[in-house]
Amino acid sequence: MNTPGLPLIDDQAAPVERADAARNRAKVLAAAARLFADRDPRTVTMDDIAKAAGVGRGTLYRRYPDVGSIAVALLDDHEKALQEQLLRGEPPLGPGAPPAERLAAFYAAMLELLDTHANLVLGAETGGARFRTGAYQFWAVHVRMLLVEAGVAEPDALVDALLAPLAAEVYRQQRDRGLSTDRIAAGLARIAHGVLDSPRP
Repeated sequence: MNTPGLPLIDDQAAPVERADAARNRAKVLAAAARLFADRDPRTVTMDDIAKAAGVGRGTLYRRYPDVGSIAVALLDDHEKALQEQLLRGEPPLGPGAPPAERLAAFYAAMLELLDTHANLVLGAETGGARFRTGAYQFWAVHVRMLLVEAGVAEPDALVDALLAPLAAEVYRQQRDRGLSTDRIAAGLARIAHGVLDSPRP
């Protein structure tokens, strides 16, 4: 059963893929993952990926319009797993816990994803691209739902502010300054409880 207000995860089977197309897709994703891991994803170009994958530019562009879409494809399984936990997992990440606890748990889960896949997130969400991803829209709906459940006034004015600390650039900056993931999570939990535990009328 889907949590009210949250977009449904697409559980429909994908169209059948030709064997050669599947091989090319696998080569592209593997090459992009290596490039994203080895250098700043913001410097990776489509030409870099095509050369590393050993495919033509036309083959690459037929499936992926830009580098960000390739990073999104690599992140997709990880983000869908987290979405599933938010919809149907155990509390506090899943339904059943108070809104502030759920937001704190969401922060912790997102930090874990960033800790493991920060380079992919940087590739997918650099600058304004972050706000156009389907995952960001899902997170925004989830956070807004928690604000509404907690009775917070003007929830729409707070959604992006509460998601801002989860930008990959912000996370990398904090880690570069020597902050551990646990310390960052503790700070975000304070924000979650400060905003959602005592909402103003």
